[in-house]
Amino acid sequence: MQEPLEYFFKKYGIDFKSIARIVCGETYVAVVLKNGKIGVCATLNHYVNINIQDLRIPDLQNIQHRIALNAYYNAAFNYQNQYDTTIDIFDKIDFKKYTKIVMIGFFRSLVEKFEKDKIDLTIFDKAAEDEKLTDMDNQLKEVTKADALILSSTTVFNNTFLDLVDATKDGCDIYTLGPSTILQTEMFQYRNIKLLFGAIFGPNDVNTLKIVRQGGGTKQFLPFMDKVFLNNK
Repeated sequence: MQEPLEYFFKKYGIDFKSIARIVCGETYVAVVLKNGKIGVCATLNHYVNINIQDLRIPDLQNIQHRIALNAYYNAAFNYQNQYDTTIDIFDKIDFKKYTKIVMIGFFRSLVEKFEKDKIDLTIFDKAAEDEKLTDMDNQLKEVTKADALILSSTTVFNNTFLDLVDATKDGCDIYTLGPSTILQTEMFQYRNIKLLFGAIFGPNDVNTLKIVRQGGGTKQFLPFMDKVFLNNK
């Protein structure tokens, strides 16, 4: 099976005429469409300096191109759905029903909620350092044991998504998470994906774009985004 960016590019390509601009920041990249829709993708400390012309023939082996492409599909797809409510993943899912939860990507505020409710987590993040993290060498081994996997959507652009998803056992519930999430129903074709948790923004939201340009991240633009989710209807 093709990894998501390759799949979406082969099927949908890129509508260059729909793109108004690309905003590159230290922490996020934002793609703004002419209809005002905004899509974002985290950089995970990768330097990104890219413009619309660079994506005419995107190189799916180039991490800058992949980040911008991820943000583009975020903008192109995330606003096509009807969202009944805005909700945090921790309020939507009863995580106490699981016996082995693995988190890929260190979502600090979410981890604090797990700790408050005394729910055990095994956490991996190759771009962060914290005593709560488990050694990356054990990642796939622990993923195979999980009955729930909280999966950062940055795994799509860094091309680890498919390996992690395919490593899960039958019956594991995978929840993708983060503003980088591409909220598209075809993501449910991948093994064990149950819910997609992502974000949408107001049209041409100047606050979010300013924050991205100045190097801010999720914590800074959180007040200007809606946390939404997509299920497999």
